[in-house]
Amino acid sequence: MRNTRAASDSRHGRTGKDGAFYNKNGVLLATVDTFTSNVSYNNAKYAVLGDAQEHETANTFSVSLTMSQVVVEDDEFIIELMEAMKTQIMPVWDFQGSLLGRNGSEERVIYRDCIPSGQVDLQNITTGDVIKRNWNFFVNRAPKLQSLLGIGDE
Repeated sequence: MRNTRAASDSRHGRTGKDGAFYNKNGVLLATVDTFTSNVSYNNAKYAVLGDAQEHETANTFSVSLTMSQVVVEDDEFIIELMEAMKTQIMPVWDFQGSLLGRNGSEERVIYRDCIPSGQVDLQNITTGDVIKRNWNFFVNRAPKLQSLLGIGDE
């Protein structure tokens, strides 16, 4: 086996039950059953005289955040979104994503100045399924890595 570390560290693999999603005050958003954050890089292409190969240089990036919320009660997000549609003043939210390590370490990322982007479910009802509301956000400030998982012994 060439990659002995992968086999020896598999006990540190994490599942969704080890993750959590918080608001800016550190309050667990318990009705959120999934969240995902992504970064997209948009590079500028260029060619140099005398070189047939095309090159890229870093240009811009964007961060998006998606969550799926189980609709079990009225909550601040839908109330603020409905008010925003009425007043035409869009809400701005801050979030924290967390992943707990087996040894008590934690990976925590802060997402600031998040605004609704793209499609947001107002109502999403399917017979025989749990009612959920899908949210999409654009993150207007670079995410901040607050802490990182460790794999040291317990």
